[in-house]
Amino acid sequence: MSVTISRLYDDYSAASQAVRDLEAAGLPPREISIVASNADNWYPGDRGTRTKRVETSTDRAAGAEAGAGIGAVLGGAAGVLAGLGMIAIPGVGPVVAAGWLAAAAAGAVAGGAAGGIIGALTQAGVSKEEAHIYAEGIRRGGTLVTARVPDGERVRYEAILDRSAINISERGEAYRHEGWAGFDERAAPYSAEQARREREIYGAGGMNRPPL
Repeated sequence: MSVTISRLYDDYSAASQAVRDLEAAGLPPREISIVASNADNWYPGDRGTRTKRVETSTDRAAGAEAGAGIGAVLGGAAGVLAGLGMIAIPGVGPVVAAGWLAAAAAGAVAGGAAGGIIGALTQAGVSKEEAHIYAEGIRRGGTLVTARVPDGERVRYEAILDRSAINISERGEAYRHEGWAGFDERAAPYSAEQARREREIYGAGGMNRPPL
């Protein structure tokens, strides 16, 4: 029996290191997914990986192709990060992603389903409340790592993901203090400047510690 564990990171470098650590610990790449904001265009899409964009939920042909491209990394010997590609998720904007969760989100968008990233997370077993915070965190410039792990090894893999992850409860509380009521896929994506300011607010502060 497997369980799904997810962690949000304020920067891609910490998230990508978590992915490499999961793989080094023996978790198969097909069980790992990463979804990172590209609001500041750090990933231009010309580095030799497949780049596909899902511009809207009505662009179904392109969406299906994007989902297939990102899903191709599943089981890949080179690891999850070798399969990075680009899609656009309503309410989040352009993201750099790879793995099973990214493929599920792209497939939901391609099929015209509402809340592609929320639906993909909740179907994987993430609570709706946390799914909204994760989606908003990506929108604001963060990176989400999600892994399916054997139930008996959950504690070991959680320890790996917790090393540089944010406290999701505290981050959600901070968002709500600003007046945020939940992730809205109709919202405008964050700009590069907005994402930079968000990282300045949270990245160097005391809210980067792992969940209790």
